Amino acid sequence: MELQVTNSPFNQEQADLLNRLLPTLTDTQRIWLGGYIAASLGTASAAAATASAPANAPLATLTETAPSISKEVTVLFGSQTGNSDRLAKKLTKQLEENGFQVTVSDMGSYKSNNLKKVENLLIVVSTHGEGEPPDNAIPFYEFLHSKRAPKLDGLRYSILALGDTSYEFFCQTGKDFDKRLEELGGKPLTPRVDCDVDFDEAAAEWMTQVLASLNEGSSAQPAGITSQTAVSAEGESEYSRTNPFHAEVLENLNLNGRGSDRETRHIELSLEGSNLQYEPGDSLGIYPENHPRLVDELIEAFAWNAEELVPVGKNGEEQTLREALLRYYEITVLTKPLLTQVAELTSNPELTNLLSAGHETELRAYLAGHDLLDLVQDFNLKGVSARSFTALLRKIPARLYSIASSLKANPDEVHLTVRTVRYENQGRERYGVCSVQLAERVEAGDTLPVFIQSNPNFKLPDSSDTPIIMIGPGTGVAPFRAFLGEREETGAEGKSWLFYGDQHFSTDFLYQVEWQRWLKDGVLTRMDVAFSRDTDQKVYVQHRMLEKSKELYQWLQEGAAVYVCGDEKKMAHDVHAALASILQQEGGLSPEEAADYLTQMQQQKRYQRDVY
Repeated sequence: MELQVTNSPFNQEQADLLNRLLPTLTDTQRIWLGGYIAASLGTASAAAATASAPANAPLATLTETAPSISKEVTVLFGSQTGNSDRLAKKLTKQLEENGFQVTVSDMGSYKSNNLKKVENLLIVVSTHGEGEPPDNAIPFYEFLHSKRAPKLDGLRYSILALGDTSYEFFCQTGKDFDKRLEELGGKPLTPRVDCDVDFDEAAAEWMTQVLASLNEGSSAQPAGITSQTAVSAEGESEYSRTNPFHAEVLENLNLNGRGSDRETRHIELSLEGSNLQYEPGDSLGIYPENHPRLVDELIEAFAWNAEELVPVGKNGEEQTLREALLRYYEITVLTKPLLTQVAELTSNPELTNLLSAGHETELRAYLAGHDLLDLVQDFNLKGVSARSFTALLRKIPARLYSIASSLKANPDEVHLTVRTVRYENQGRERYGVCSVQLAERVEAGDTLPVFIQSNPNFKLPDSSDTPIIMIGPGTGVAPFRAFLGEREETGAEGKSWLFYGDQHFSTDFLYQVEWQRWLKDGVLTRMDVAFSRDTDQKVYVQHRMLEKSKELYQWLQEGAAVYVCGDEKKMAHDVHAALASILQQEGGLSPEEAADYLTQMQQQKRYQRDVY
């Protein structure tokens, strides 16, 4: 927003100066400035109150100021893919630069009994699956919602919630924490902020608000200005989520055999010159492009001009409509907030009715099975202004893929295993945005905008002697290719066991030759496979686990770490149930004891999941 005399308390000269300055500031500079102004206002207000007090006022009145806020801050994060972890550490750095003493911890490692001593609590948490807390947040979440939770009358807190508006229970975990902390007597330091998939700007604004509120009542002095555009620290890459590296494609191969119902691409990308680093368990983010066919059909359905200029970003840049729909806006996913805004823009009675109370089931079904082209056709939105409509669309989010390579084994390269998504719905072919781009429109020599997404919640054990059990059907096997490549390079001595599954042995055994070589060389100790369509009765990885229950239980008793990667909705739940069943059957545990055993394994980082 541009400052003007009519929309701000500034005169014209001040507004002109601020309009020139503000767009040039980095996030760190904005945060520093906000904290500095808040601190200055707090001091000035106190001085003014003293100066204006009556001469005969009691001493207590003259010295009375707002209660001082402690300079000790606790930052807790709950993260499934690493975003909350990264933001919590960024927040911690900014707090420390502003003179605060910070305790930062993932929720799974935090000693919950310490909560009653905390005065300032900042929570950064994502929502997983259908409104559930991420794995490492579950112990703290359950403690806070139990009868053991203490009264928190002296607590001031603020919450940054990460989510995705395409899910029904958007930012539900953050909302749950907010409600519960208030029930326990906590007072909000700043309002909760709910972030969609493009969260960087909203997160930066929340950090600014938090720092300003903390600085307002504390004796902390804002630190000096540090530019985020300064030269990177030695060994640190300049490329990131907000500044992706354009990586050259080295290989793009179909891993499935002839006759398979599936297409799985093995993609090799060059990171040469990027200084990007990753570890096994991390993910690679790709900013994809929408399918040109869908873009053209959408422009035709709206009766738009493909060459019309429309705004992209928040700084007023413009692109042609076709370019914007190809590379900037999301057009394949519908969300309730989007439909609400479209209904307000168009005053469409049918759409308004779909959004009304009593139609939640129909709305849920519509959002799950339709895209933007369906919306314009089903509700006759032809003729709506392109500029006003695209202003409602969110930025196309990056797609994250588990990295299938070890940087030690493949210097300056990163490998991916991507299953192509194609299906038909309501007489029209649908396709995964990024997976079909990789399958149909990306060749060796092309480049893709990428960044590394660190995932500290899916990492090999600290000790290379620790046995590992890896469960990864289909493309879920990708990170385990990275695990074994790393273990081969480092000469790890610990045993390893892989459970792998897919449809057919002859056409769908991804990386078969590599697993066989690692088995021969002893890098992989044992492997059990399940090909569900090769037998009359479908057999999946959890069935193989139950068949080997005695050996698997013995590995657990020896301290093995368990890793699960793949489908969250069904596979991960079935594998979790199989582990609980094995603990009951072989260890003689009750269902409650088996559940506690698995929770303890998660807290000890011996049970880690990368599920989606």
